[in-house]
Amino acid sequence: MMLLVRGDREFLVAPGEELHTDLGVVEAPEDPEPGETVETHLGEPFTVRELRGPDLFNHLERTGAPMMPKDVGLVAGFTGVSRSDRVLDAGTGTGVLAAHLGRMGAEVVTYERDEEFADVARENMELAEVADTVEVRTGDLTEHLDELSGFDVLTLDTENAPEVVAEADDLLVGGGYVAVYSPFVESAKATADAAREAGLSSVETTETIQREMDFDDRGSRPSTAGVGHTGYLTIARNE
Repeated sequence: MMLLVRGDREFLVAPGEELHTDLGVVEAPEDPEPGETVETHLGEPFTVRELRGPDLFNHLERTGAPMMPKDVGLVAGFTGVSRSDRVLDAGTGTGVLAAHLGRMGAEVVTYERDEEFADVARENMELAEVADTVEVRTGDLTEHLDELSGFDVLTLDTENAPEVVAEADDLLVGGGYVAVYSPFVESAKATADAAREAGLSSVETTETIQREMDFDDRGSRPSTAGVGHTGYLTIARNE
């Protein structure tokens, strides 16, 4: 897949695909080169851009609110997930986190309870070009805990996260990390409590917040538009 870009407009297309726009019809190149210029039949230029991780947030088919890029970054930064790691994930949803982890080189097994959501997530893994390293399973992770072990990282975005965290010692290798996203502080506290009761170390919960800055002639200050808070992230480590 590639992006055809003109100004602030961008279209996700496959090699050889014909794209119809108000600027004319353009055919995506079969063997695209990033930076290459292609023209519509009306002579309007578009630039070929390689699909990168952050583009997934805008172009994957959504089945709900996907994890924000900043939260994906925090998960990756706090857990140090990297190539050859095995990741167990639950609450796939759109699949933004699973796709990012797959593109980092990790092998991911992700559980999604909603069958339709899981089908969309599989299509999204194809789009993100990680279908060979990200396995989307339909089901509730808590019903399969006895079958799973040996993971380097456990990532959760589910209501029953505390129940899974309680079994983290059996799911993770020594030194492995847990990362749990919680939309509400009550669920974040329950997760942190479960982590401590399970004997995990370095348990820490942080609010994930991001504020864009406004710069004008009067001065500089945080923007009053948009949402700065998205949720809470709990990190813990298996000894």
